[in-house]
Amino acid sequence: METMAGGVGLFDYNNDGLLDIFFTNGAQLPIMDKSDPKFHNRLFRNNGNGTFTDVTAQAGLEGAYYSIGVASADYDNDGHQDLFVAGANGFQLFHNNGNGAFTDVTEKAGLRRVHPQLAQTFSVAGGWFDYDNDGFLDLIVVNYLKWSAQSDVRCMNKGVTAYCSPDSYEGVPNLLFHNNGDGTFTDVSEASGILKHIGKGMGVAFADYDGDGFIDMLVSNDTLRNFLFHNNGDGTFTESGIISGISYNEDGKSVAGMGIDFRDVDNDGLPDIVETDMFGDSYLLFKNLGKGLFEDRSLSSGITAASLKLTGWGTGIYDFDNDGWKDIFTSNGAILDNSDVLDHLPYKLRNCLLRNNRNMTFSDLASQAGGGFSSVAAHRGAAFGDINNDGRIDIVVNCLNDIPELLINRGPENHNWILLNLVGNRSNRDGLGARVMIRSAGGVQHNHATTSVGYGSSSDKRVHFGVGLDSQIEKIEIIWPSGVRQSLGKTAVNQILTIHEPQSSQTGPA
Repeated sequence: METMAGGVGLFDYNNDGLLDIFFTNGAQLPIMDKSDPKFHNRLFRNNGNGTFTDVTAQAGLEGAYYSIGVASADYDNDGHQDLFVAGANGFQLFHNNGNGAFTDVTEKAGLRRVHPQLAQTFSVAGGWFDYDNDGFLDLIVVNYLKWSAQSDVRCMNKGVTAYCSPDSYEGVPNLLFHNNGDGTFTDVSEASGILKHIGKGMGVAFADYDGDGFIDMLVSNDTLRNFLFHNNGDGTFTESGIISGISYNEDGKSVAGMGIDFRDVDNDGLPDIVETDMFGDSYLLFKNLGKGLFEDRSLSSGITAASLKLTGWGTGIYDFDNDGWKDIFTSNGAILDNSDVLDHLPYKLRNCLLRNNRNMTFSDLASQAGGGFSSVAAHRGAAFGDINNDGRIDIVVNCLNDIPELLINRGPENHNWILLNLVGNRSNRDGLGARVMIRSAGGVQHNHATTSVGYGSSSDKRVHFGVGLDSQIEKIEIIWPSGVRQSLGKTAVNQILTIHEPQSSQTGPA
């Protein structure tokens, strides 16, 4: 697990309109002790002037276990962002009290009752989504391996002590908890059909890939095939990875899947998939063909050439230059700290920035993206959001045993944008799962509200669009998880617009 930490969360914990930063952190091994402050998770409050203040202690977020992943959302619809923290030998749910402090409600919420099959395991990620559209966010816990400190194994590679391959451990299923709407959750892993699928989960992302009104779930697995859980709309899921074409790469092989994002990259209204993995596999781009089918476009898109010698963790599909086309970021770093000896490849790597060429191909622009992309590190999780509210998507990257990276976007100032802050009414308050379409002179774009992006990380819940030189948005259409459809007419650009879900479908102002 010490090769895998850690995740990053970007969320506004105190409702001051500014994104704050949360980092997961490890523990002393093998005793799994987190009492030393150097192992505490960390929450940094955004001061609004380019600086941050460590407020971990007053927030009560030091944490327990060997923390790896984080997922933020308002699970009880009280207007405050809560935190789920995944880790080895346990996970925690922190309720935001609204006064700058959090309370560990894991047991009270009913999340301590873990299936016996998962007694010795650790979770890498979590994700919030409303799978039954009842207005309350449910929780998926992505589990990696069957593991305990007492039963851990020692491995050798080429005569050198090394961290073991995932092949040395048994895979495990993931867990799904249904939100009861009263602050508690019910384990529906078995009833939903999730529990019977054994994997080695690393990443989770959500999208309604077939447009049936129910949010679907994508899980990347390490060395095993990917899972695409199709939401049947009746509380159950059907694993459709093989028939959809996303379980394996175009060579029919599974990869060491890590971070994923599930978003429309070619503006055709269908969410596509980007996945990072280990060197030698190349990162994957699956184009959504419609009718539940995907095609591996990694080679033809240029992503294979850009990533063949890289190992990637975090990833995000965002319009970083606000030209109206979503680009791709990946945070990179080798797995093994002695990879130079074992694999003859550097341990510390630079990150990738792949610009969308508007024809389903991408160009690696990292060398032109400033000093933040020239530094090498053991990069891990990455989170995305507009930290200074200037309309440009920034990036925070966690680095293993190193200083994290805060990448402030200084992209084209003449490119316009809009940031939509969705507030659900019949739907969950965060509006997660809402599908958004905008139309401007430059064309039509699609996006959706989610915080589950990349590897073990949680991003800004607001929905971002760049519109290039277009001076006005002609139309905004939102399909809320409740099924309510909302249409807005001409809208000014370069603003953060809060949109409240109406009681029923309507056309008119926000």
